[in-house]
Amino acid sequence: MIEELNPHWYAVYVRSRYEKKVHQWLEEKELTSFLPLLETMRQWSDRKKKVYEPLFRGYVFVNIDMKHEHIKVLETEGVVKFIGIGRNPSVISERDIEWLRTLVREPDALHQTVSTMPAGRKVRVLAGPFKDLEGIVVKQGREDRMVIFFDSIMQGIEVSIIPDFLLPL
Repeated sequence: MIEELNPHWYAVYVRSRYEKKVHQWLEEKELTSFLPLLETMRQWSDRKKKVYEPLFRGYVFVNIDMKHEHIKVLETEGVVKFIGIGRNPSVISERDIEWLRTLVREPDALHQTVSTMPAGRKVRVLAGPFKDLEGIVVKQGREDRMVIFFDSIMQGIEVSIIPDFLLPL
């Protein structure tokens, strides 16, 4: 009898600057991996170049059955540990993964990552590419800046949203 896999998304913490390598090695092991990347322009003394950098430094996301596949992940060079509380890895919802996919498709709206929960008004987005996303408004102005905070990895990202698209919660 073949036992069915029950996969969930998890975040793994990786060695510094190993995000892309770990992502590639996990995929070579036929594990589902997701690394949200943003295109940025880097200036060197002699040239400018477009490079892709991780949205969250040090994190790679995997969709695995923890019971059967966690060892394959931990044995991957560069992987330090699963992110979680104590010894229990935190499950990341499919919805959060979809929000991350949306965020990297809308790079012009992104500003910076934050690692502390900001104080402010909690809102839901009513329209646009971030529809139904909930977050905290951190700045008032022509465009409100909202932080979308992912509790499972204790990281957030700041985005610009037209104020008319926001509903206070």
